[in-house]
Amino acid sequence: MSRISLSRFLIEQQRKNNAIDAELRLSIEVVARACKAINHAIRKGALAGVLGEAGTGNVQGEAQKKLDVIANEVLLDANEWGGHLAAIASEEMEHPHPIPTDYPKGGYLLLFDPLDGSSNIDVNISVGTIFSLLRCPEGVDGTDEKAFLQAGTQQVAAGYTVYGPQTMLVLTLGNGVHGFTLDAEIGSWVLTHPDMTVPEETKEFAINMSNMRHWEPPVKRYIDELLAGKEGPRGKDYNMRWVASMVADVHRILTRGGVFTYPRDAREPNKPGKLRLMYEANPMSFIIEQAGGMATNGHQRIMDIQPTALHERVAVFLGSKREVEVVTRYHQS
Repeated sequence: MSRISLSRFLIEQQRKNNAIDAELRLSIEVVARACKAINHAIRKGALAGVLGEAGTGNVQGEAQKKLDVIANEVLLDANEWGGHLAAIASEEMEHPHPIPTDYPKGGYLLLFDPLDGSSNIDVNISVGTIFSLLRCPEGVDGTDEKAFLQAGTQQVAAGYTVYGPQTMLVLTLGNGVHGFTLDAEIGSWVLTHPDMTVPEETKEFAINMSNMRHWEPPVKRYIDELLAGKEGPRGKDYNMRWVASMVADVHRILTRGGVFTYPRDAREPNKPGKLRLMYEANPMSFIIEQAGGMATNGHQRIMDIQPTALHERVAVFLGSKREVEVVTRYHQS
């Protein structure tokens, strides 16, 4: 049986009841091609002098790694000229990035976190790229931030690339989740994980335990129950895993189950969470829901949240449905 490449997969999706159009197909292919270039830079690492701090900060005031800047530039350069996008927004940039006037504009908006988990890059731990695609509202200038402020339910596609022992691209078009592995010898993304699903139940959880003293009571209650194991109210032992790279943690949950939690805490009481709604929470929630899981901010479905700012933050609980239901119920009660 012949292997199915990403291009073939997308063309077949385009033919099936017009599931996607040519512009959307091109948008995904261009992002996937850019991710191959980012993968190449990451694999070079110290050999190419791309590790370490860039000496700059992003819009959130966080120190940027050299590869944060490189990944951002690679994605911008790849997506500016194809004529498939109306504008681009990056976690690393304060305002939407306009399409240069020399190039035609398309009907889609691209959002991305160019290098998620970049604090791990210098210690050779898996990092990734997260992206989301929206339709640009008719009559709205794509460079206007308001064009991007759409609920996660309006996403037409979302995905992530994890740069690890194998480089994988995980994608949803709203009809399931499919995983592609990069065959570096031929430079092709090959469908290796069709119809990925998240098990409903799990015995694994991911959270940064060092922040325990800052958590809200519902989160403390939930984690205390997990730590109590068989003798506790949950009646089973749980293992904790924490990579500190959302892509790596979510990819593990997508492949073998689990729950990823990044709650708000008392250190910054005015912020509703740490992760970015538009660049991280929405695309990952879309993927997890399409795989049969669940994603909330503790109080409501993440993809139902109406964004009010391009870099809005949010608490995140996602993964195996029954676990997310429990921690959400604790918040709501």
